[in-house]
Amino acid sequence: MRMRRTAALVTCTAALAAVATACSGATTPRQTGGAADYRVTPTSPAAKRGLDSVTWSLYAEPYTLDYALAYDYPPNTVLANVCEQLMRVTPDNRIEPGLALRFERPDPRTLVYTLRPGVRFHDGTTMTADDVVASLKRHLDPAVGSPWASTFKNVKAVEKTGPLEVTLRLSKPDVLLHEMMAVSPGTVESAAYLKKAGKDYGTAKGGVNCTGPYALDTWSRGDSVTLKAFPGYWDRALAPKTKSVKFTFIEDPAARSNAFLSGTADGGYLVPSSALDQLRGSGKGKVLFGPNTAAADLSVLDLKGTLGDVRVRRALSMALDRKAIIKAAAGGVGVPAKAPAARGAWALVPGSAATYYDPLPEPKYDIAAAKKLVREAGAEGKRVTLVTSTLAPEVSIVANAVQGAGRQIGLDVRLKSVSPDAYSSIFVDPSARAGLDLVITNGYDNTPDPVEFYQYLRTGDFGNYGNYSNPGFDAAFDRANAEPDPDKRAGLTAELQRIALRDLPVIPVYEAPYTVFLSHRVTGAPTGIAQLYYPWAASIGAAK
Repeated sequence: MRMRRTAALVTCTAALAAVATACSGATTPRQTGGAADYRVTPTSPAAKRGLDSVTWSLYAEPYTLDYALAYDYPPNTVLANVCEQLMRVTPDNRIEPGLALRFERPDPRTLVYTLRPGVRFHDGTTMTADDVVASLKRHLDPAVGSPWASTFKNVKAVEKTGPLEVTLRLSKPDVLLHEMMAVSPGTVESAAYLKKAGKDYGTAKGGVNCTGPYALDTWSRGDSVTLKAFPGYWDRALAPKTKSVKFTFIEDPAARSNAFLSGTADGGYLVPSSALDQLRGSGKGKVLFGPNTAAADLSVLDLKGTLGDVRVRRALSMALDRKAIIKAAAGGVGVPAKAPAARGAWALVPGSAATYYDPLPEPKYDIAAAKKLVREAGAEGKRVTLVTSTLAPEVSIVANAVQGAGRQIGLDVRLKSVSPDAYSSIFVDPSARAGLDLVITNGYDNTPDPVEFYQYLRTGDFGNYGNYSNPGFDAAFDRANAEPDPDKRAGLTAELQRIALRDLPVIPVYEAPYTVFLSHRVTGAPTGIAQLYYPWAASIGAAK
């Protein structure tokens, strides 16, 4: 899901302003005035013709191109065009067949995937069931160290049951497992190439050999990654319009904005929030807003300290001026989050957001009531330590807002600034959380199903940073994750949402749409978070 991509959490947080949620794929009007005047659409206008090359800006260099280790925006943005999964997430946040021609669930503990015939890897070899088995099993190999390993926690066996058939046998029903076959855990790589590349797989030296519309051409460390169109791509509807895509890496937000303005970059996702107004009014291109599954939240790290009393958590939530936070941290583009899992995370079932998310009340902003709760809890003057970092201006903005809100209601909120690396460690190393009460996260679902988000609040889960434990929640999750009917599962997931809002192990802050900048030269790109797994570059071409 979202919130617990470990490495991603940090860089996700770095992109807080650009990444939170919007509407699930519909074209939807928003507030008006300045940057807050925006609409959400899943795609940009179709390209008129092809191009020889496009330059795309990333806010950081990918640390790997190994699908089993890719757990962040930069590597997944590149890999979405190179490697593919058994299933596919579409730009409007639906799940459809990908490398699997069809899927069956003969019983609650068995998943059967029939593969597309004639799919070729970039070296010209043909995909078989052996490749799928080898690719999925890598996540279970401790030597690989895949952060996606927990996806397979209920898998007893991954078996080749035919030349083009793979069967997953489970220890218990797990609907989410099938949905995750549309993202990194479902990626298919050549078994022969994995063996040949060995430890160099996914590096600049070893490369990759997948089935996507683009193949890896060059990777110059510290400079760029270049992809070239693959003429043997199986899906003619997504045959690449542009011959070459070059990714450049610009960490500084101001420098990245200047690259857009100068035309040295044709486009890029996760537009710096500080530049939204400038870019939108520059005449150099356009900023588009797309569907998202993310929300900026406050995750409680210590439920035995001051925030162990739910009244204090509720008080802090009531003291947050979310509209002011959105204006300062997100360029005015966003809405207060009503629940830990964002509205866009409900996209899998049309209408489910309207049924289960929209009726939720707006977060209450009431300083007087919050002060009363703090007094009732006997928490006046008690310390709350919120970790912050220099990793992005938005982190500091939100942290300062939380500190101010806490002090208004009688809490002694202290900020502890740590390095970006130390901030990252909080999400992977429990010992790094010692002495901390709160951390700012940007939780997003990889799939358009909110049950993915709520799995991280189960007792003992890797992503359950504060060790929240509620047997009722755990039982409700098991019921939802065992229900194959999406409509019924949505109703069961609403119970998880209700419990999470009552207990507040995660305090919702705000949601914002996904963002992409396109120069006047290019168009055709999907606009939303589905770009992490959908072959988005294939549809990019000339705007005129």
